[in-house]
Amino acid sequence: MPEWLFEAGIGEHRAALVEDGVITEAAIELPGTLRLGTVARARLLEARPGRVLLDGGGEATLHPVPLALTQGAALTVRIVREVIPEPGRPKLPRAAPTDEVAAPGPTLRDRIAAGAHPVRDLLPHHPDALEEAGWSELLDEATTGEIAFPGGALRMSPTPAMTLFDIDGDPPLGTLALAGASAAAAAIRRMAIGGSIGIDFPTLSGKAERQAVAAAIDAALPPPFERTTVNGFGFLQIIRPRPRASLPELLRADPVGAAARAALRRIEREPPTAPTRHRLPAAALARIEAEGWTAELVRRTGRAPIWDRP
Repeated sequence: MPEWLFEAGIGEHRAALVEDGVITEAAIELPGTLRLGTVARARLLEARPGRVLLDGGGEATLHPVPLALTQGAALTVRIVREVIPEPGRPKLPRAAPTDEVAAPGPTLRDRIAAGAHPVRDLLPHHPDALEEAGWSELLDEATTGEIAFPGGALRMSPTPAMTLFDIDGDPPLGTLALAGASAAAAAIRRMAIGGSIGIDFPTLSGKAERQAVAAAIDAALPPPFERTTVNGFGFLQIIRPRPRASLPELLRADPVGAAARAALRRIEREPPTAPTRHRLPAAALARIEAEGWTAELVRRTGRAPIWDRP
């Protein structure tokens, strides 16, 4: 039976839906994120394009902008899309006017608990069920874009316009394309990739093969989504909701922070008899110290780490 595994880690909360020992969905939530569903008071900064200043700090785009609203006017908004990190400048959160009472949006733990599957909370002294299901491998796939499947491999490339998947492997090409379609759909679900997604298949010989590949996508990718057919050049496009950053976007936007949090997860799970001396990359150690995560590590483990300076 599928179940969610949840960890309240240092610097991040993480969750994975595991079925038959394999991660089928995953998410990471960073503290301080303006969460989807948050209702907040705001003030209109400009009407065209719509932009508001939230009472709690930070800006958001606004759509639609009420016709009677003037610059500087107060209103209540609901966050309908979280911030999306992109090279250069992140996409601001998106908000919509609402009459609801101000309240924070649901946490990651809240979201998974509201679903159909049970949730198991993991603690550092428990067996590492996340790692057993492939957590580190998933993070590596999201970071590098290299995703292996039987008979071939995917190369994933997130861009501001869309996330692209290229399928590579050995012939026969029809068999490779079918396996690649299932693998790409599973990766899209596993990493919570939304927005515009393109999949470049090997050249297929005819309409029947292209239809079979599209059917494989439909079978492996849960709705809601829209897709095109596979065109004569072997390209298929998918559009999915994009309410928050995907796992690749989140990790690639701050690789130093991701490495620091992964190191803290490993250290926190070490037995009490393990050495307390640790050597980390200089940038990761600097982030740990800047965020105050060493104190949290001491609070949780009861042991003060000794950092070997690079």
